[in-house]
Amino acid sequence: MAGFLLFHGAGSDRDSPALVAVEDAVRAAHPKVFTDRVNFPYRQRPGRRPPDRAPVLLQAVRDAAAAVPRGPVVLGGRSMGGRICSMAVGDEADPLPASGLVLISYPLHPPGKPDRLRVEHFPRIHVPCLFIHGTSDAFGTPDELTEWTATIPGPVEHVWIERGTHELKGANARVAAAVVAWTKATGVLSARRRS
Repeated sequence: MAGFLLFHGAGSDRDSPALVAVEDAVRAAHPKVFTDRVNFPYRQRPGRRPPDRAPVLLQAVRDAAAAVPRGPVVLGGRSMGGRICSMAVGDEADPLPASGLVLISYPLHPPGKPDRLRVEHFPRIHVPCLFIHGTSDAFGTPDELTEWTATIPGPVEHVWIERGTHELKGANARVAAAVVAWTKATGVLSARRRS
């Protein structure tokens, strides 16, 4: 059975309306696919907590992927969630098998700090990637994102949300439709095995 897992951004959780919209659309388009929205461990603790360190977040992605029955699995999410998924797939020592990545509002660098790039793992990503990004996102301009995603060996598709900021407010339906169109065009949820 194929799987589709989504992870939230630093300031939200699995019930983020953006993730719910994407999961609902994927489930409707691919009714035989196992879908889930996953909370990182810090979101399961009481009170408002900062995100866990990267090793804990990466292990959470690995644990969730391991729970999917054998078959292709697409990983992704919003902002930090998508970044951590891409880091797991592009891990130098032990890359996580996946058939594709969905990266919504990828945080290319902190706002106002274009020298602090989060791209060192890009050259080790060999699976199809969908980047959905606002043209007014302070975490990376379209030109910056295009430049750095060109270092990814796997096929990369960009969907630009005109005037969209990092939050992509009001664009949930467009984001969900783009994800479904990409899954159908690439066949990432119908492949026989993980990459």
